[in-house]
Amino acid sequence: MEVILLERIPRLGQMGDVVRVKDGFARNFLLRQGKALRANDANRKKFESQRVELEARNLERKSEAQAVAEKLDGKSFVVIRSAAETGQLYGSVSARDIADVVASEGFKIGRNQVDINQPIKTIGLTNVAIALHPEVVATVTLNIARSADEAERQARGETLDSAEAIYGEEINESARPEAFFDPEAEIEQEEGEENA
Repeated sequence: MEVILLERIPRLGQMGDVVRVKDGFARNFLLRQGKALRANDANRKKFESQRVELEARNLERKSEAQAVAEKLDGKSFVVIRSAAETGQLYGSVSARDIADVVASEGFKIGRNQVDINQPIKTIGLTNVAIALHPEVVATVTLNIARSADEAERQARGETLDSAEAIYGEEINESARPEAFFDPEAEIEQEEGEENA
């Protein structure tokens, strides 16, 4: 189906472009969201008559998005999640979670504006792009940690992916992996089995 774009769509085209897209994408997304019109003679005339108004509205939205982007760009947000000692999260941090965290700081964004390919599944610092407008993108840093203390340590540059890094050098000696494995005891056990 051919459609006339009413705004810039990433990887598709600019405002006013006539592009061919799959029917389902046009019906279910572009037309329903008001981002495009079917490309027929009546709609082409309608678009040309409203072009100046659409461009003015687009510039207004873009300037609003740039104002928000100046405040949002470079900010850091802390996300507390439970995770294993290796840094693997028991759950994940999705676009919805990111939108909620950013919204809790007073910024109004939707989960569809968060640009991540897949949910985040490890602790650490992660840069995330937020598309406030098709032409305006802000980047925020997510500090995903197990606790507020670990978040502060990660912000200082520490990596918390081992027991020593998490608990420090005062880790209990009996909790070290070497304490669970005694090679001499295993040899003695094998000799005892051979003698029996």
